[in-house]
Amino acid sequence: MKTFEKLVLAHLKKVTELLLDPLQFAYRANRSVDDAVNMGLNYILQHLDCPGTYARILFIDFSSAFNTIIPGILYSKLLNLTIPPAICQWITSFLTGRKQQVRLGGVTSGIRTVSTGAPQGCVLSPLLFSLYTNDCISSDPTVKLLKFADDTTLIGLIQDGDESAYKQELKQLVIWCRQNNLELNTLKTVEMIVDFRKHPSTLLPLTISNIPVSPVENFKFLGTTISQDLKWESNINSILKKAQQTMYFLRQLRKYSLPQELLIQFYTAVIESVLCSSITIWFGAATKQDRNRLQKTVKTAEKIIGAPLPTLQDLYHTRTRNRAEKIINDPSHPGHNIFQLLPSGRRYRTLFTKTARHRKSFFSQAITLTNN
Repeated sequence: MKTFEKLVLAHLKKVTELLLDPLQFAYRANRSVDDAVNMGLNYILQHLDCPGTYARILFIDFSSAFNTIIPGILYSKLLNLTIPPAICQWITSFLTGRKQQVRLGGVTSGIRTVSTGAPQGCVLSPLLFSLYTNDCISSDPTVKLLKFADDTTLIGLIQDGDESAYKQELKQLVIWCRQNNLELNTLKTVEMIVDFRKHPSTLLPLTISNIPVSPVENFKFLGTTISQDLKWESNINSILKKAQQTMYFLRQLRKYSLPQELLIQFYTAVIESVLCSSITIWFGAATKQDRNRLQKTVKTAEKIIGAPLPTLQDLYHTRTRNRAEKIINDPSHPGHNIFQLLPSGRRYRTLFTKTARHRKSFFSQAITLTNN
């Protein structure tokens, strides 16, 4: 069955690629969690360069999102995406009439028939959920709705205290969820306010279904800790802690005289991968002190291995350039239009930035590195 699902998956991707919401980043070619976070930060930083602005970021949590898909509703959505009716019917048949039972120790429940949701662990389920939520978009340019499968984030770009568009889009989202059998988990949905005004006013908390949304100062967004002040110390502390925990194993391997080549491979696979986790998002804006802390871990690994290792600065530059090239070569990517060629056609136009935090962000740094 999974082999056949892969065949259907390849066909679905080919048919729907150009019809998908550009701000859906999950399970698509040339998209990643880094792209989703970088696009969100770009919207926010570009907006905050203007006076009298702030941003409200709502991190939305769904209750058992994959389990709530209604096959009949999905069927209509797939037809609207020009998917052949025969495939739509097969998918509906695939999702309905499934047999299920629960085993606990030596006790097994009776068999139940399930006709709701997409089975977790199936090859098709993630894409089917993305197609199911494809029409869940923002209609206002000052409100961005970013999606990575069921991780949904609503970003309100507020000017002069006017939050009407943000609240209206949230209202529409709640209505859409009700119509499509998705349940917002209001207890786990949180909001972060990013406000650098000199005299910020006190903002009333949002409410969803008469339940107030909890405000947060930090939130782990798609694996990267975002802070209210858009600084990266908390995220870097988490990365350093994980990396230092794995140094013990490198020392043990050295103790047992593992060849240097294998030590380097272990470092690259286990330690460097942690240090470079989503590095294109945060390294450019990291403080000199935090960069030194990170590089100190690399130097410790060099002493253990007895060989030079790539610096994090070099790795950041390489990965940022590579990511920029892939975005430039993909017109469907939501960040493609940020790279605008100058009339000479040889260099890209530098982003207009008013603040250091915007100047040190991914897209601004990517353009600078690509031009050099």
